[in-house]
Amino acid sequence: VQLQASGGGLVQAGGSLRLSCAASGRTSSSYGMGWFRQAPGKEREIVASLSWSGSSTYYADSVKGRFTISRDNAKNTVYLQMNSLKPEDTAVYYCAAARGSGYSRHNYNYDYWGQGTQVTVSS
Repeated sequence: VQLQASGGGLVQAGGSLRLSCAASGRTSSSYGMGWFRQAPGKEREIVASLSWSGSSTYYADSVKGRFTISRDNAKNTVYLQMNSLKPEDTAVYYCAAARGSGYSRHNYNYDYWGQGTQVTVSS
């Protein structure tokens, strides 16, 4: 499975961005999906994750109420809608896929990773 993340950019604080993650390859199997981010000098952290069916989600406390993860399995695409962005959201955002129908907050459960897309929020 290959993952291609897009949609990053520069936005002012309070603004919005929508990230997309398109999957190709062996997409007929079930995959839980996640968005992670890594800021300079910091470890990669979970942002949000989503089960195959879309019925189960997890959000980091820092983004609850501001970010929404969703998926369109017909398009093999996962989205991360980010609203009310803050400067501390600045990071490289990565999408990842985990084999199976569940979801996980742990990066070691993910089997495939996209290349990352930069999100910069100015104050």
